[in-house]
Amino acid sequence: MLIEGFPAGSFAANCYVVAPGPGSECLIIDPGQDAAPGIEDIVARHRLHPVAALATHGHVDHIWSIAPLCDSVGIPAYIHPADRALLADPGLGISGIPGQQLFRGVTFAEPADVLELADGMTIELAGVSLVVDHAPGHTRGSVTFRLPAGQATLFTGDLLFAGSIGRTDLPGGDYKTILDSLSRVCLPLPDSTVVLPGHGPQTTIGTERATNHFLKDLAPAPGPARGL
Repeated sequence: MLIEGFPAGSFAANCYVVAPGPGSECLIIDPGQDAAPGIEDIVARHRLHPVAALATHGHVDHIWSIAPLCDSVGIPAYIHPADRALLADPGLGISGIPGQQLFRGVTFAEPADVLELADGMTIELAGVSLVVDHAPGHTRGSVTFRLPAGQATLFTGDLLFAGSIGRTDLPGGDYKTILDSLSRVCLPLPDSTVVLPGHGPQTTIGTERATNHFLKDLAPAPGPARGL
């Protein structure tokens, strides 16, 4: 599996390119501000062909370039329906008030082809299989993407970071809800699971279970195991 990431734009939101290997189709996760040059470099170096862009959530630092990317190469964008409105009006995710004047005159719009994510669905694209888990709390439509058994990798967006968790003070955020998502989505996974977050360095579930003070009083949600 080929996974490369880089921090995009002034928000330093991690954008990831995922493919089975060089010379294949690929997926783009969270193409944020000024992400195009980084994506183009990875695609060219590994001879990749993008087939879809996936958003962990609708905040502008993660979807800034999604419409230009998707429409320029004719690929679909995937996002949870609870965050879909943010594609065309990302100001709703910051102030809760419609309007695009917050972004230096940049105009946002939905990509031509938008497909909606659902909890528990599996995306089979580009030779890659990703399981979607709805994980609200940072936004109402936040999701994670995890590779299935044997690959043990979780793209957490702004749910879980190295040493921290996503903020909950913006529209659609809720602290109790994000704690529930962390307990339900993250904690049941094996300690060896690699966490690729929306900001900052990678970590593991085991490291965060042991050291992240936001998780210290949580326990895995009851019910069937959700391990990779």
